[in-house]
Amino acid sequence: MGGEIEKRGNGHISPFERIKRTNQAGSEFWSSREFAEILRYGDYRNFESVIEKAKLACFNSGHKIEDHFVDVTEMIEIGKGGKRSVSTVLMSRYACYLTIQNADPKKEIVAHGQTYFAIQTRRQELNDERIEEERRLLLRDEIRRHNAQLADVAKDAGVVEPVDYAIFQNHGYMGLYGGLKQEDIHRRKNLKKSQKILDHMGSTELAANLFRATQAEEKLRRDKIQGKAAANRTHHEVGAKVRQTIKELGGTMPENLPTANSIKKIESKHRKELKGGSPD
Repeated sequence: MGGEIEKRGNGHISPFERIKRTNQAGSEFWSSREFAEILRYGDYRNFESVIEKAKLACFNSGHKIEDHFVDVTEMIEIGKGGKRSVSTVLMSRYACYLTIQNADPKKEIVAHGQTYFAIQTRRQELNDERIEEERRLLLRDEIRRHNAQLADVAKDAGVVEPVDYAIFQNHGYMGLYGGLKQEDIHRRKNLKKSQKILDHMGSTELAANLFRATQAEEKLRRDKIQGKAAANRTHHEVGAKVRQTIKELGGTMPENLPTANSIKKIESKHRKELKGGSPD
């Protein structure tokens, strides 16, 4: 397996693309053994030190090493039909990017690889950003719809006046956000008075709030809750249950999730794209 770039038609296929593998879930990964061969490391032991540096860079960047570097045992052929087991690291695209940044810069193939993975990593980042935008738009619309339904059910329970509904909503937030009211969350997220907290939530936080809203709506209706106090208590209990689930799963508490850019900007960009204009 050489370092030459295979030509197809008018384009070029990177040698790193040729050794890319895909698992059943559709995720891309590379074998460190094949990667070392492409980079022309004759002795794999010399390449292991490169991987260790890449793992350290991964840790220092705030990513989990095990999410990008997976140690496995593979069987390789040794001639005359024989095989033996060897230790291999399965690496994500990001892991490959970090690894090649720590490889021998004097090798021409390393320079090519640095360019390839820098471009591909940026493309992946842009794709991930697009997916996150789509999720946020979908979830934000769902919350608008379910908040309207929740308001109707709360009204049936006796939460009629706007001030009472604001208190009712705060009980749900306090359950989910560990006692924080809407104004506390607003302040914690460093938002201006004119900005809505739901418009500045990422998809993970939006999903938690959607679950809170849908389950509160369902419980109020199913249990035929009556009275403002009972409705407030129910909403708080549901929010607290969602928070407990997040904790049990090892997730980040919603108040600690980062503030996202305004979803209004994403909506505006998508409207322009639909009209065939520039997305800015």
